[in-house]
Amino acid sequence: MKMGKKTGEQTFQFANPPVIIATGTVAGPFEGQGPLAEEFDLVLGDLHNGENSFERAERSMLVQACRLALDHASRGSAEVDLFLAGDLLNQIISSSFTAATLSIPYLGIYGACSTVAEGLTLASMILDGGFAGAILVATSSHNATAERQYRYPTEY
Repeated sequence: MKMGKKTGEQTFQFANPPVIIATGTVAGPFEGQGPLAEEFDLVLGDLHNGENSFERAERSMLVQACRLALDHASRGSAEVDLFLAGDLLNQIISSSFTAATLSIPYLGIYGACSTVAEGLTLASMILDGGFAGAILVATSSHNATAERQYRYPTEY
């Protein structure tokens, strides 16, 4: 049975297709040595990003990435209606702290590797439905936090 905007089992047709107006990316030193290095907005020189723990480094990286995206979009936090984000650290704590730092209404996503796809899908539906005019979607993963949380001990 087809319903309104749903045109297939996994297909939706948007009356007002969403547009990605800006991105912001922050990468660690290992990614900065890889083939995509030139694609990142900011490559950090160390895994701590000037913080005293890997967990705080992940949070600061996510805040930096979000602020870069906002800057590239020429928007401030007050011009964003909703923040959809998730991460792998202790029940999405990096995303939660980032939402508090940015002061944007927040919906947390517990999607692990699917977080960015899920966030973009949900944002598209919310925008098309007219429930928001601008949404910031984000995800983060810091090897030193995720590895220690799920595969301890690690080489760190």
